[in-house]
Amino acid sequence: MSLAAAAGRLQARALPAGRVNYREPAGDPGFFGPDSMAWKVHANPVALAVGGVAAVILELAEPRVRTGVWEHSTFRTDPLARMQRTGEATMITTYGPTRAAEARVAMVTRMHERVGGVTPEGQAYVALEPELMTWVHLTAGWGFLNAYRRYVEPRMSLADQDRYYAEGGRLGRAFGAPEPPGSVAEVEAWFDRMRPKLVPHPIVGEFLDIVATTSPLGLAGRALQPLVVQAAIDLVPPDLRARLQLPVRPLQLAAAGPVLRAMAAAAALAPNPIVRDAHQRVGRAAA
Repeated sequence: MSLAAAAGRLQARALPAGRVNYREPAGDPGFFGPDSMAWKVHANPVALAVGGVAAVILELAEPRVRTGVWEHSTFRTDPLARMQRTGEATMITTYGPTRAAEARVAMVTRMHERVGGVTPEGQAYVALEPELMTWVHLTAGWGFLNAYRRYVEPRMSLADQDRYYAEGGRLGRAFGAPEPPGSVAEVEAWFDRMRPKLVPHPIVGEFLDIVATTSPLGLAGRALQPLVVQAAIDLVPPDLRARLQLPVRPLQLAAAGPVLRAMAAAAALAPNPIVRDAHQRVGRAAA
């Protein structure tokens, strides 16, 4: 399979549209709109794949988030469906019309309202706790943005990075993060706040093993997934990579760079149908 074909299949199968008409209503910009950084960054499936795995690593390193995800989701029993639903939610809240984006946020919030308990270490938690919702929100954005910078646009300005985080505040607040960070500096401050709470755990390794062997591309994608995992691990800040005892495989990482950059470039030449439809809705051509 060529890189262009693989990139196309990754967009079509890993980022399903859900039951959403992205072409209507005409003129509706949704949560972000065509001039936003989110529409630019989230259009690339390599950025979403690598950044999404890096984000989950950081989320599972937090004991309360880890327990909530592992005990109240289908990730262990049906990881592919769980990954696809997450990708679908990202596309709907980024490119969907306003009503569809609001409906998806409401659905996820209803699910989170039922999630709570006590971690094995004895910490009580509820999914909608502001600190946890903020951490999940900011790690997702951090992962997508930094994977995009690494594999698509390394010279992105600091102003554009700040704009990405600032624009994401609306979505973060909708999901229950009362004061989501709106700049690179604020995100870094949150990392400093959360570092003491992040710990290694076998579930992180179990998650990485699942992702390394699960692909929406079937057999053809199984050779790619270990590269995505290594790229995601490499994206994690070095001190946290060491603290969390993440497995680094230099040969796979060396292969990941050129392969993923080539796939990201190929994907940019053939935008996801969701992205094309959203641009059509607002009367713009997809970049």
